[in-house]
Amino acid sequence: MGRFIQIVEVGPRDGLQNEKTVLEPAVRADFVRRLEAAGAERIEAVSFVHPRYVPQMAGAEKVMAALPRTEGRSRIGLVLNGKGYDRALGTGVDEVNVAMSATDGFGLKNQGLNVDQQVQMLADILAGRANAEGAPGATPKLSATLSCVWGCPFDGEVSVQQVGDLVARIAALGVEEIALADTIGVGDPWSVTKKVEAARKAAPDATLRLHFHDTRNTGLANAYAGVEAGVDVLDASAGGIGGCPFAPGATGNIATEDLVYMLERAGFETGYDLDKLIESARWIGEKIGRPSPSALSRAGGWPASI
Repeated sequence: MGRFIQIVEVGPRDGLQNEKTVLEPAVRADFVRRLEAAGAERIEAVSFVHPRYVPQMAGAEKVMAALPRTEGRSRIGLVLNGKGYDRALGTGVDEVNVAMSATDGFGLKNQGLNVDQQVQMLADILAGRANAEGAPGATPKLSATLSCVWGCPFDGEVSVQQVGDLVARIAALGVEEIALADTIGVGDPWSVTKKVEAARKAAPDATLRLHFHDTRNTGLANAYAGVEAGVDVLDASAGGIGGCPFAPGATGNIATEDLVYMLERAGFETGYDLDKLIESARWIGEKIGRPSPSALSRAGGWPASI
């Protein structure tokens, strides 16, 4: 077997949150099940944000209610603050992903909190989590995602030093998995290498995860750079759908099927069924009323089987 690369599927959350079509919770739960049938073991299923701001994510509790806990599958809920975390605890999510920002500008726009306030928010969540330890289901796994690591639509460039310093602060709180996100898709493979190195130096014991948007057609190249730098966990969205409502011009994540194809052609293992992924990408394209933008949803895999 080749080296295993874990791909965290984020289509039901990051993928759908920026689409014009608002899907009912039952359809979104069906999307999760289809992706899990295609091999997704960790999947960002819901987001606990106010529906006034992101109506596409309304009904998170209904989505989770339709997804009873399943052995070998981990459903992740994204939260922006303590209120979202409290909501998540009541739904049976297996993991909570706390969204943060590398910049004040995006943090204030996305959450109403600057960087220092976000770090305090995370510390408060972790303190409450520690107090709840021992209660059944009260302490799902927790990770943190840093948005705008490669650039901010409001503050501009983000330095390697900025990223390293913030990763160190988060790791010092005890967060075991930290994701670096190129929210607006401005990164390049060389800057990926530099910021991965800085993050690893700042948090040598933490698992690093990478989250790339393909806004400027560098997403797969950036994923390649991350893998070459030793990162074993990547986010991706089936069909390449999505974006961020608070990041002007941002398009979808790298497509799960495109990433799986690239990695498996190179001899890596992912645990996904490529044909089923392509089917899921085409299916969600029909549901949102537009073809999924991924390359493989158009061309299929090779050797062709669909």
